[in-house]
Amino acid sequence: MRPIATLSLLLLLAACKADQAAEAPHQEPPTPVQLTEYRPAPTERPANLTGVIRARREADLGFRAGGRIAERLVNLGERVREGDVLARLDARDLDLSLRAAEADLAAAEAQSVQAANDATRSAQLLAAGHVAPAFNDQRVAAARAARERVASAAANRNLARNRLSYATLVAPADGVVTAILAESGQVVAEGTPVMRLANPAEREILVQVPETLTERLTDPSASASFWARRDDRLPVALRELAAQAEPGLRTYAARFSIPNAPDWAQLGMTATVHLPARGGMAARIPLSALHDRGQGPMVWALEGRDRVRAVPVTVLTLAETTATVTADLPGGARIIAMGPQLLGPESRVRPVDQRLAGTLR
Repeated sequence: MRPIATLSLLLLLAACKADQAAEAPHQEPPTPVQLTEYRPAPTERPANLTGVIRARREADLGFRAGGRIAERLVNLGERVREGDVLARLDARDLDLSLRAAEADLAAAEAQSVQAANDATRSAQLLAAGHVAPAFNDQRVAAARAARERVASAAANRNLARNRLSYATLVAPADGVVTAILAESGQVVAEGTPVMRLANPAEREILVQVPETLTERLTDPSASASFWARRDDRLPVALRELAAQAEPGLRTYAARFSIPNAPDWAQLGMTATVHLPARGGMAARIPLSALHDRGQGPMVWALEGRDRVRAVPVTVLTLAETTATVTADLPGGARIIAMGPQLLGPESRVRPVDQRLAGTLR
């Protein structure tokens, strides 16, 4: 009887364990996942444009007559006032031209006097009946032509006198010599630039702008910093934007005015125009973090230590390995970076520290 009792007891214990195993729920182990952070930033980041300080008004100056430069009276960087002599040409040929014009004028005047006297005598002879009217008409016409030659010779004399005065280059306004383009002894043609004069009263920053930033140049918060004065920031405003891009650089020349520019902001200094960030906030996440179950794109956000929550996102742009999205998540929130299709609302996860291949650098 004892073996039978022992067998019955063993069967009873086995049945109890089977019932307990059937009652205990089966728990799936946590799914190992890799995480990334949701860090939103402005969709249009700040932009920096480097350029130089230039004068708003500057001009290349040249002689209004051709010739050899006899002397240059100013140096690079020198301040000049309106009417100051900047350079002179060798004026000997121009002086000879003036003398020739004066001699032509004197000859024309003498011929005019002779023609006028002939016309007077012809009129007297015509009144006495000693000459034909046609003869008198010839004398009157000759006198008129002589007067016109006097006027022409006088005009040529004035032109020669002006050209002689053009041998002296004077400053048209107050300014600073910013470039020397020709030296003494050089033969220049009429109008060839020999130096550049800038008015430093109004200064501005000249920068080259890529076409992707042209719409942001009018931002009222734009400012400028300077390499020589790194601690100083000055407000700037767009004054002029080129209507056409430069053929070589494919950029647009833009000039930013500096209201009430300080004295230390000298011409030629290097400056950087800062355009502030603008646009909405968005974050770049790994493309593998996106998931769609028929209700639009979403990501799984980590809740607590091992739970996840589905968060809808709006996709702005897609790249080869990343996506730019917006979501109702705080900055720094952790999201599942790989394998979101394996998760569900009741899934438990276990973060691992292995770096995700192809995530943001």
